[in-house]
Amino acid sequence: MTEPEDRCRLVLIVPENEDAAVQAKGIEDALRGGDVSSVILPQYGLDDQTFQKRAEKLVPIIQAAGAAALIAGDSRVAGRAKADGLHMTGGPAEIGEAIEKFTPKLIVGAGGAADRHAALEIGELRPDYIFFGKLDGDIKPEAHPKNLALGEWWASMVEIPCIVMGGSEIASALAVAETGAEFVALRSAVFAHPAGAAVAVAEINAMLDEKAPRFEV
Repeated sequence: MTEPEDRCRLVLIVPENEDAAVQAKGIEDALRGGDVSSVILPQYGLDDQTFQKRAEKLVPIIQAAGAAALIAGDSRVAGRAKADGLHMTGGPAEIGEAIEKFTPKLIVGAGGAADRHAALEIGELRPDYIFFGKLDGDIKPEAHPKNLALGEWWASMVEIPCIVMGGSEIASALAVAETGAEFVALRSAVFAHPAGAAVAVAEINAMLDEKAPRFEV
């Protein structure tokens, strides 16, 4: 992840789109809006070859804006597209293998922690971050209460940074920040914002600058 601020920062999840050009424009717009720590690129329903081409198109756009480009799940695609990291959602064995194989060359983050026990099991593997929620879990305006609770519990006792999935409205980013989580992940709140993705990112950063709790350096 790029250099931490003294408050919760934004992670973007690229929404599904069959049109690579539309996806690329959406990412460019969002990254023009202000500070974004990293961008996670899920495969969705794309076959491996199409996902490879898609990643090769999108990763340089993300990196040119100073954000880290993270590929969800496929280490071969991450390597060929020269991404900055991998977002893993398999079980502990799969996550552990990726950490052993690719760190410190790549950022390796871990999702799939649905409860405290699973989170601690994953935490023992020392990923670069832990993700609470699902990449497509922004189905309501607010962040899921369970993910907020896990983020608050984790941030209060573990040094490994956590990302908490927000909701479909930008106000959900502040609720995540108030848990003490280092990062908030948003998808539709940014990319489906009526005024456009750049405006959404600018609004979120302004809100976090003004209202998010500060971390002790």
